[in-house]
Parts: sequence; structure tokens; C-alpha cells
Amino acid sequence: MSRVILIAATTGYQVRMFSEAAERAGIELTLATDRCHVLEDPWGDRAIPIRFDDPAHAAELVGQVGHIDGIVAVGDRPAYVASVVAAKLGLKFHPPDAVAASRNKFLVRERFRKAGFLVPEFYLAAIADDPAGAPFYPCVLKPLGLSASRGVIRANDDGEFRAAFRRIRALLEHEEMNESILVERFIEGSEFALEGIVSDGRLEVIALFDKPDPLDGPYFEETIYVTPSREPAAVQKGIVETAARATKAVGLTDGPVHAEMRANDRGVWMLEVAARPIGGLCAKAIPGLEELILRRATGEHTAFAQLDAASGVMMIPIPGEGVYNSVTGLDAAQSVPGITEVIITAKQGHRIVPLPEGKSYLGFIFARADTPAEVEQALRSAHAKLGFEILAALPVL
Repeated sequence: MSRVILIAATTGYQVRMFSEAAERAGIELTLATDRCHVLEDPWGDRAIPIRFDDPAHAAELVGQVGHIDGIVAVGDRPAYVASVVAAKLGLKFHPPDAVAASRNKFLVRERFRKAGFLVPEFYLAAIADDPAGAPFYPCVLKPLGLSASRGVIRANDDGEFRAAFRRIRALLEHEEMNESILVERFIEGSEFALEGIVSDGRLEVIALFDKPDPLDGPYFEETIYVTPSREPAAVQKGIVETAARATKAVGLTDGPVHAEMRANDRGVWMLEVAARPIGGLCAKAIPGLEELILRRATGEHTAFAQLDAASGVMMIPIPGEGVYNSVTGLDAAQSVPGITEVIITAKQGHRIVPLPEGKSYLGFIFARADTPAEVEQALRSAHAKLGFEILAALPVL
């Protein structure tokens, strides 16, 4: 039986999905996660306790488990740890330098620029500064290391710029992150996400998702992903070819990638190429993804079974800050034709925060149908049937 190391956060949604996929594939999966090393197996999963901020020591600990056939990671920080572990143990994975660049919005912009991609004007601003404005508008301000659109804010003038800058600075201080803010000119156009896997530097596309909701700001909360894309063949070809070039430009060589881009009449503009699979429960929109990643990690040249229907997911947005109490309309939402599952991940009594400060959703809605249009309609119809009770949070004195 092949053995694969999975590096993931303790509370990651996808850990269970990978565990189930490993069981189906007959692969022994060993979890390495950022948990307390003093408590003896508190979750009962025999995971290796590592620290994400010490990847070199994580490599030593993982190396003690014996023979390993492959390594997989879920999340940006775990992906970097996996790259260091793989480099030390001689396993196939993306190189550490490439993974580090993919996690930093400025470094990846630099690599795209040097490789000749379409790149907006951009520059770095230190959070210690208090700039009066930007040299161009509209612009978008982005923390370098946060994902899922956290802290990403559009500004159209000096007043909005100053407000956005201070808001992001407060978020970074709360997260104890001392880093700069990327400022770049806003890119017009439609946005897409591409899920793929790289083998020896060659990108294989698994799914290309349309994002039918306009993402024009001031915040950039993603909601709906639908595949296959409804764009003309020429646009899809341009997206795939640009993503493949971007993967090489960043230096990613072996493992899953999640790429995001915009397209307009000038061409394809890469936003990111992350060295990890699509995040959270969204992976359920691509049945078989986890098993494919695991098998490829062991060296199998397994082909991906392409989806036999259109598929999609809605990340249920948080309408406002407060304390989540309850949801109504679940049965009605699940009865909408095409809906395969509705999962509410918010917990009763927990405080919820929308973007740009928030980092979670109320839940996920999944759909499958004959056409992408039917999938999108099913997702919107199901969401319209849900009602969320969010109570006002009491002030902390």
C-alpha cells in the first residue's frame, strides 16, 4: 500500500474528503498538522504534530515515519511546508521558491511582469505609511499574504484609498502580520478560476470555472463557480494557454494548482497561481479531485474522469456582521431541481464577519445539471429560499 503525507490545518474542511478518497484508492494517508505536540493524539487520528512556522523541523518529523510515496497539501501555508518537506525527502512537489512566490501577491506580479504577461500598474506601500492616495484610479489594495479576497478593497479616489488603507492595516495588525500592501490598477473584465494539476512542469486542466457574478468591488466576495465555462472557445483557449505559461513563470512543477484570472478585450490577466487545490468544500464541485491528487502524488499517471454534467457551487455570502443563530428554508432549497447538497457550516452562537475582514462563509450549495445555465439558476433559486437569522453582536467592554 502506498503512503501519502497530507499536510493540512487541523480544522480544514478537506481533511475528511482526502481521508475518504485515500480509503477508496487503497492509499495509506498520514496527516501532519499544526497541533499541540504536548497532547497525545487529541483527535484520535494519529497525526504528526508539526508547526507551520518551522518547515525544516516539520521535514525532520515527517521523515521519521518511514517510507513515503508522496506528499499533498491543503492550504497556502501547508503547501509551503510540503514543498520544504518534499525537497528534503526527495519527493515530487512544487519547489519551495516557487511556492513562496505564489503566496506573495507582489512576488507573483513581478514574475508575471518579467515573463511578459499583461500586468496592471502596481507598487508596494508599507503599512507604517499613511499615504494620501494612489497615482492612478480605480485601484485595488491587497494584503500580500491573505487569501480568499480577505482585505482586498477597491478605491476610486483619495478618500476611498485612505479609508481602505487604514482598514487593511487594522486587519493586518489584528492578524499580527507585519507586511506591505500591494496597490494595483483595477482590471476590468470577467473573472475565472482554473483547477489543474502539474506533472513535470506540464499543466493539465481539470476544470475551468466561470464566475458569473460581477466582481467589481468595493469588496471581492466570490459566490458562484460554474463549470464548464460558457465563454467562446477562443477565450477559453487563451485562458488555458496563459495559465500554463503562468505556472511555468512562477516555477510550479508537480502537484495541484488553483489559478485565477480576468479576461477582457486586451486578453487574459493572471491574478494568481496557487500551489494548492481549490479551497474548502468547493472541491465537492469536482467529484474525484482528491483521489486524482493522491494517485498523482504516488506517481500514478491516472487520467481525470471528466465531468459528465455541468457542475457548480455557491459560497453562501455573509450579509452582515453578527452572531449566527439559525437558518430556514433548507428543505425547500434542497428540493430545487439540480441541487445536490446544501451544507451550512456556520455554527449557532458563533460570531460571523463578512468580507473584507471575514474569512468564512455561511455554507455551500452544490448543483449539477445538463447545462451551466441550469446550474447557475439552481444555485440562485436555492439560495433565495434560505433565510438566515443573524443576531446583533453585543459590544465588548
